[in-house]
Amino acid sequence: MAGSDVVKAAGFVIFRRQPVLEYLLMQASYGIHHWTPPKGHVEKGEDLLQTAYRETEEEAGISKNDLLLTNYSETINYEVNNKPKAVTYYLAQLADDASVKLSHEHQDFKWANLEDACVLVNFPEMQKVLRNCDAFLQSDK
Repeated sequence: MAGSDVVKAAGFVIFRRQPVLEYLLMQASYGIHHWTPPKGHVEKGEDLLQTAYRETEEEAGISKNDLLLTNYSETINYEVNNKPKAVTYYLAQLADDASVKLSHEHQDFKWANLEDACVLVNFPEMQKVLRNCDAFLQSDK
């Protein structure tokens, strides 16, 4: 994969402890109505973390101030329409008083435990990210 040919995107795996660990997933309002954490394409002049914050606010109404960033991130690579794509997910906890406000890009959202989240996302790469985030959080207690 040549670096300039790769479509880059970034987002957050957002979690809360209610009392069990739950992850925020959003259902797209287009295509196959797939479920993913909030994410989007990098715009000119942005780094990956800036993109993750901007996209999360646009898609879920969650601002940078509503997120407590951990020191965990993971990048997955896959193809979309025969083009390589690299998505970096940062792991962050949602502030207790923050709420989700969907944009037109999504039709629903859910908070789900790890197993339910893995069923919803239905993509092996994303399931692996969720499991790795969960393992990180379980080891960080």
